[in-house]
Amino acid sequence: MVQQEKEILLKEIESRSEEIIDLLSDLVKIPSVTGEEGEIQRYIAKFLSEMGLDVDVWESDWEELKKHSEYVPVTRGYDGRPNVVAVLKGTGGGKSLLLNGHTDTVPNGPLDSWQFDPLSAEISNGRLYGRGSSDMKSGVAAIIMAVKSIMESGRKLKGDVILDFVVDEELSGHGTLDTILRGYTADAGICCETSENAIQPACIGRIWFEIIVRGKAAGIQRRYEGVNAIDLGYKIVKAVSALEEDRLKTIEHPLYPKVIDAIPCMIGSMEAGSFPSAFPDTCILKGSLATVPGEDHNAAKQSLIDKVNTVAFEDSWMKENPPEVVFTGYYAESAEVDVEHPIVKTVASCYQKVTGKIPEISGRQGAADTRFLNGFANIPTVIFGPGPTTQMHANNEWVLVDDVVDATKTLALSILDWCELSM
Repeated sequence: MVQQEKEILLKEIESRSEEIIDLLSDLVKIPSVTGEEGEIQRYIAKFLSEMGLDVDVWESDWEELKKHSEYVPVTRGYDGRPNVVAVLKGTGGGKSLLLNGHTDTVPNGPLDSWQFDPLSAEISNGRLYGRGSSDMKSGVAAIIMAVKSIMESGRKLKGDVILDFVVDEELSGHGTLDTILRGYTADAGICCETSENAIQPACIGRIWFEIIVRGKAAGIQRRYEGVNAIDLGYKIVKAVSALEEDRLKTIEHPLYPKVIDAIPCMIGSMEAGSFPSAFPDTCILKGSLATVPGEDHNAAKQSLIDKVNTVAFEDSWMKENPPEVVFTGYYAESAEVDVEHPIVKTVASCYQKVTGKIPEISGRQGAADTRFLNGFANIPTVIFGPGPTTQMHANNEWVLVDDVVDATKTLALSILDWCELSM
C-alpha cells in the first residue's frame, strides 16, 4: 500500500513540473542579495500561508546574536529581513524532519558576463538561468513543492515537517543559527544546498583572513631609501601558496578523494599603496583557508601564522617588522554526519527510486549551514539539492530543470519514508 502511494505521488509531482519551475522562476526574479532579502521572504511567507501552513516570521535580534559563541561579525542587522519557518504538523508517533534553505544570493556581477539577464529566469536548453538559480533558490522551490504536493494529495504524516527558509547565509549563517535559538529542532534534517542531487553528508569549513604587511615609507624620488610593501606582499602570497602545497600532502578525507578541490588556501585580494605616484609602504592581503571535517581549526590557523612567520624571518626587513595575521570576516566550521546514518540512507534510497541511478555520495566543496545543524543543534543533517556547486556564485548561473523536478520527487519520498504515512 505504501509503495503504491509513493508511485502515485511521483506521478502527481511529474504532472506539476511546470508549477515547480514557475515557482523557481518567481523566486529568481525577486532580487535578494544578502541584506536585501525582505521581499523574497515576504513572498515565501505568503505562499506557505496560502498552502495552509502555520508560518512563523521574525527578525533576528542582532544584539542578542552578538552574544553567541557562533556569531560571525557582520555590518548590518536584520530589520526588514526576516527568517521564515512553517510547520506541517504530523498526527503523532513519527520522526520529525527539518528542511533548510537560504534565500540570499551574492551580487549579480557584471551584466556583460551573463548570457541572459540575471533576474530573467530564462530557460534555454533545459537550463534555467539567473542569480540564485543554483545557489539555492532551486533547493527552496523543491522543498516547498515537495511539501505542497503531499498536502494537496490529502496524505497525512505521523511526524512533523519543518520548512526553514533563512537570510544571511552567504556572510554568516545567522539565519539558521537563529532558527535553532528560536527552538526549532527535529530528529533529522536535509539542507538543500547545491549538490547537483548528490548525497553529501559533509561540507568543508572556511576561514577568512587578512595579512597586513608593512614596508618602510619613502618619497618617490628617493624610493631606494624605502622598503616596498608590494614586493614584501608578493613573498607572503607565495608563502600562502606553499602552505596549500604542504596541506595537500597531509590532509585527506574519504568523501574528498580529490582533496585539491576541497581545501583551497590562497590570497584572493591584494590592496597596496594609496596613489600612483606615491611609494607603497603598506600591503593588505586577503584570503581564505578551507578545511575538511575532522580538522582542528585552531591548528589550521596556527599553520598559516607559522608559515608566514617562517618566510618573514628569511627577509631582513620582515624579520624585524613581521606581518600581522588577522582572522576576520566569514568563518565556518566543517561539518559531517555519518554516511551510515538513516537520514543519509533514506535520501539516497529515495533518489535511486526516483531516477533509477545509484546516487553519488560525496563531500560538498563549499561551506554550509549544516555546521549549525549537525554541530550546535545536534540535528543529523545531510546536504541534497539540485543546484550544481560549480554554479555557486558563478556569473551566468544556471540549474537543470530536470534536476529540480527530480529533487522535488526525492524530497517528497524522503518525507514519506522519514515521517511515515498516517494511514
